[in-house]
Amino acid sequence: MLELPEAHSLALQIRAALAGKVIAAAAANESPHRFAWYTGDPAAYGARMSGACLTGAQAVGGHLEILTDRGSLVLSDGASPRLWQPGEALPAKRQLLVLFGDGFALTCSVQMYGGLLWCEPGTNGNAYYQAAAAAPDPLSAAFDEAYFLSLRAGSDALSAKAFLATNQRIPGLGNGVLQDILFFAGLHPRLRMGGVTQEEYAGLFRCVKDTLARMADLGGRDTEKDLYGKAGGYRTVLSKNTLGTPCPRCGTALEKAAYLGGAVYYCPTCQRKG
Repeated sequence: MLELPEAHSLALQIRAALAGKVIAAAAANESPHRFAWYTGDPAAYGARMSGACLTGAQAVGGHLEILTDRGSLVLSDGASPRLWQPGEALPAKRQLLVLFGDGFALTCSVQMYGGLLWCEPGTNGNAYYQAAAAAPDPLSAAFDEAYFLSLRAGSDALSAKAFLATNQRIPGLGNGVLQDILFFAGLHPRLRMGGVTQEEYAGLFRCVKDTLARMADLGGRDTEKDLYGKAGGYRTVLSKNTLGTPCPRCGTALEKAAYLGGAVYYCPTCQRKG
């Protein structure tokens, strides 16, 4: 699923590979998906997008926004973009196809659910996008310790997972990236924020900043794919890839549990639960 590190690294790859290319044709919803979301009629995407020149790309929280001179394509959640060289066979199942004048192609497939929103300038009213655009990027200087402290107000009853990954407190920080953040902070996902000391909260801030920066610098997590179908270079400490392996700190087997609508991974020894 797209989260902040992947959105940043994909934006960098798209700027390098596609800036200046003109969209020759586009088609959406060729393989209907119940939980693929579009703006307006997906059958109109071809007419709306054709002729647009790609000018850049940026991360907006966990959204990947591909910019053109006629609007932008905003991908979110489980929408996975893939770039294809001229002549390469394209996947038969796809929720979006963008063909460029020089033969390159961009496809997007949706896993579970995801947004593929084509928005003319000033028309993106998506609430999640707007919340992300209004908040400071955790990779920026504006996301500082004072700002992070301001997020804590009223959070005592929340678990550490709920605090980090709900209500758009930190757009782009979701269930995937929070696992390693909490591991490095030594906090269990179920730990109530009211029990987090001032020193631990300062440490959590540093772990948010440092972990997200490492993930983005290394091209995203190894559980996700980049623009070319390759796994990200950041090796997750806690994920489906490491379940049951020894904790790199203490050697205890890493565990998994269902919590708040998703899986959490943790070390039962190193991460304080209470």
